[in-house]
Amino acid sequence: MKDLGVGIVGTGWVSGEYIKAFKANPHTEVRALVSRDRDRAHAKAEELALPNCRGYDRIEEMLAAPGIHIVAICTPHQLHVEQGIAAANAGKHLVIEKPAALDIEGLQRLRAAVGRARVKTIVSFVLRWNPMFQTIRSLLAEGVAGSLYYAEVDYFHSCGPWYSQYEWNIKKNIGGSSLLTAGCHAVDGLRWFMRKKAVEVFAYANFSPANPLHYEYEPNSVTLVRFADGSMGKVASSIECVMPYVFNVELLGDSGTIRNNHVFSKKWEGQKGWATIPTILPDSGDVTHHPFKDEIDHFVNCILNDEESHANLADAAETHEICFASQISAREHRPVTLPL
Repeated sequence: MKDLGVGIVGTGWVSGEYIKAFKANPHTEVRALVSRDRDRAHAKAEELALPNCRGYDRIEEMLAAPGIHIVAICTPHQLHVEQGIAAANAGKHLVIEKPAALDIEGLQRLRAAVGRARVKTIVSFVLRWNPMFQTIRSLLAEGVAGSLYYAEVDYFHSCGPWYSQYEWNIKKNIGGSSLLTAGCHAVDGLRWFMRKKAVEVFAYANFSPANPLHYEYEPNSVTLVRFADGSMGKVASSIECVMPYVFNVELLGDSGTIRNNHVFSKKWEGQKGWATIPTILPDSGDVTHHPFKDEIDHFVNCILNDEESHANLADAAETHEICFASQISAREHRPVTLPL
């Protein structure tokens, strides 16, 4: 029974994947689309065969409509906080595209609204449902690598004019930073694998000499993270690199090492070289490659069972704080203590 009505805010590239995910879930139905152009919302609903969906050009009008229980925010980054607060105040459960906020003040305001409303949230660090991520988490749980003492997770993606969000992504007041606009997936991966509290951040950021893609903020950064137990992490992020998309994961532990889907462990007696596990790698920036269906199925189960998602806003705030601290460190040339 389609007992949970969904409103999608935004009609761009990624919204289509959320619509498909909600259509596939047996408990949800997309009943509203919000766009700056109401006709575009209607066209999207027709294109994706949403028979009971109505188009709106104002989020407030959609939030006042009956039958909407979940709101998915798929708009440019600078809109997420205000739209999220409005939806939370209206008592709607929230799916928030990353980044949830572009600064610590906005993040705190959004968290306060969610706390008052006591609604369920999920921030779309969708790679947590990628099969390689799940494989690595299983290996770590089995102790194949032992206790981790160093980790690298890197995000390299050439986001030029050929990329759908390029036009607004290059602007500082929308993109924010290399980490906030995209590299936060790598920061979240670092936290997801290390499972430790980050306590300090140090970072550098730069432009390539020619800045050929005309970014208003440094599109390249290196961020070092110290965890409470003394272990370390590194995230490199470049959104102007001249190369195919690459998402690196390297985890070093006292019993073994994991490099993407390659594993070496002293616990596997007789191993002479890397073992390769066939799986789906996070090796594409195309949103159709991302496991939105698994993410949405997880979130709907959380709502139905009155449980919190492991990717809720409170957890995502820790990923965002590393991103904010990286910006501060690169700008002020100093280590930054967490929490902010």
